[in-house]
Amino acid sequence: MHITILTFEGYNELDSFIALGILNRIRKPDWKVSIACPAPQVRSMNGVTVLAQATLEEAATADAVIVGSGMRTREVVADQALMARLKLDSTRQLLGAQCSGTLVLAKLGLLDEVPACTDLTTKPWVQEAGVSVLDQPFFAKGNVATAGGCLASQYLATWLIARLQGIEAARSAMHYVAPVGEKDLFVTRALQNVQPYL
Repeated sequence: MHITILTFEGYNELDSFIALGILNRIRKPDWKVSIACPAPQVRSMNGVTVLAQATLEEAATADAVIVGSGMRTREVVADQALMARLKLDSTRQLLGAQCSGTLVLAKLGLLDEVPACTDLTTKPWVQEAGVSVLDQPFFAKGNVATAGGCLASQYLATWLIARLQGIEAARSAMHYVAPVGEKDLFVTRALQNVQPYL
């Protein structure tokens, strides 16, 4: 099972790394989570450089893909050569997008007639792409999920784990990362947002 998190130049660390941390709570030999980038390394909106663990081409063959967000997403979707490398397919992959990553899915035609979640900055651009934007942190239909707000990345991770490993695995992963003294609250909130779409 291979999950890739698409991480572009100018990426938001919270979107890529929170999902990465939660998804890696699954400890199975065939479970792999990778940061996939268009170049050998990319630099975040705050100057954090990360080395690619996978290519965009490898993301095309992954079982699941999360499209992370960042301050340069509009440049990403305007780059025809880069977008041509994104061979994502919701008929054979679970696809998630975080904040401005929703714009990438919209431009790839993967949100046709599917409402989506995104952050407040990206909302008008997603709407311009013809997608209805919901005022909620998470939504999924079939194999496609979107989340809005940096900390909503936990819901994408919960959804992916629940779809791929079951609800108890998702509950356990969230329990592990939740703050002490608030674990039940965090797990309950995550499942309340995700379970209606499983």
